[in-house]
Amino acid sequence: MAEAYIVEAVRTAGGRRGGKLAGVHPVDLAARVLDAIIDRSGIPPEAVEDVVMGCVSQGGEQAGQVGRNAVLASKLPQSVPAVTIDRQCGSSQQAVQFAAQAVMSGTQDVVIAAGVESMTRVPMGSTFKLFYDAGLGKNKSPGLEEKYPGIVFNQFAGAEMIAKKYGFTREALDEFSLNSHRKAVAATQGGKFRDEIVPIAIETADGAEEHTADEGIRYDASAEGMAGVKKLSEDGVLTAASSSQICDGASAVLIVSAEALKTYDLKPLAKIVNLTVTAGDPVVMLEEPLFATDKALKRASLSIDDIDLYEVNEAFASVPMAWLHHTKADPQKLNVNGGAIALGHPLGASGTKLMTTLVHELRRRGGRYGLQTMCEGGGVANVTIIENCDWQGDDAKAA
Repeated sequence: MAEAYIVEAVRTAGGRRGGKLAGVHPVDLAARVLDAIIDRSGIPPEAVEDVVMGCVSQGGEQAGQVGRNAVLASKLPQSVPAVTIDRQCGSSQQAVQFAAQAVMSGTQDVVIAAGVESMTRVPMGSTFKLFYDAGLGKNKSPGLEEKYPGIVFNQFAGAEMIAKKYGFTREALDEFSLNSHRKAVAATQGGKFRDEIVPIAIETADGAEEHTADEGIRYDASAEGMAGVKKLSEDGVLTAASSSQICDGASAVLIVSAEALKTYDLKPLAKIVNLTVTAGDPVVMLEEPLFATDKALKRASLSIDDIDLYEVNEAFASVPMAWLHHTKADPQKLNVNGGAIALGHPLGASGTKLMTTLVHELRRRGGRYGLQTMCEGGGVANVTIIENCDWQGDDAKAA
């Protein structure tokens, strides 16, 4: 089977709900990361054979095939096709996997995997709430109700179930979340995101500027402040402070074949090692990354100790904490530059966003393997394992 390589990975800085990216149409936001992929890689725009775009709330300004519209708004020629996919929070991680599968199968040589979500302009849940409120539909079909009687599929409830199952206290969840902010602060102040972020031109009350820094990071976060945040449910342990932030953003990854590397004189950043997707309990829902990771490592003939960095989406603090408990992974390798609790979770864009950060940080540290996983609505999880193309061996790294 052919190999698939990542040759460029970019993202926008996250924008808070109603924040700096609120005035940017999601189509144009996605178009800017597509343009950046072309500019930074130097590949001819016409060489791109497909764009796979993740987006969860495909309504309003994100309706009408937002991936195709982003291509038309970008510097890519109109001959480049696109498709928009929804695997909930893992939408653009699945975009990476579909793009890699196309390359590995020999079907295509150059594919962009991307994602976009403007949670300000197309609020979460708005795509179905309008119809339900008007009495035009039901949350559960008769078939679903027959199989899962009286059960409401709810991610918040699932996150609380995980916390209870693993015995996580409010204090432990808050501590994990505080560390997410502290790591994000250190990464931002240390310039670690500089190479991966695409500046986005915006208009503010003070005039034109470029958005280049993640807007959700709380530089003054404290244990005392987190302890004062109200719980999401009376008998639960999670709060808004231990949950991912609503966020606007876009991201993209360029995936090519070995033949394309030669044809277009491209430098590979990372090689795709394993693509895994699994599904399990739709009620607890968010626990599936634990079991998907087990399967991915087994298929790749690797152990958790072989992995140098992990990106586990911080949908809620209980998810990566349970993942650490289950895998016995080194917490010092997890979300080393902070996660969605601090940086935001732009739903359909988070998969390629996390992959972008993983690729850049893995190379910065000289590590060999990186693993990314996401919990997703319905009890689904993706795991993607990559290998740094510049890894020189443990002896070279130690030197």
